[in-house]
Amino acid sequence: MAGYFELMKSSDGQFRFVLKAGNHETILTSELYKTKASAENGIESVQKNCSDSSRYEKKVALNGKHYFNLKAANHQIIGSSQMYASEAACEGGIESVKTNGKSTTVKDSTG
Repeated sequence: MAGYFELMKSSDGQFRFVLKAGNHETILTSELYKTKASAENGIESVQKNCSDSSRYEKKVALNGKHYFNLKAANHQIIGSSQMYASEAACEGGIESVKTNGKSTTVKDSTG
């Protein structure tokens, strides 16, 4: 099964999206957006930027876990990964975003 985006509305009325792999695991989470259209633009930005290795910023949290941010051409963060126990697992997450981020399937849960 291919990956997909899930668009949702938070309790405070803002919007966000997550990119899920085919196994339904969340691999990228967006920032909060004030409008649904802005969140949809964020999804388009993932689709456009996910194949470019230079758009991934790998980081290590204070607790030693690895994560990454996917950035747009203007260096704005489009989305962030979960925390990974190892650098290798983090690299696997990046590869998953590269594969699944091109998906055009958007499950709209905003009601």
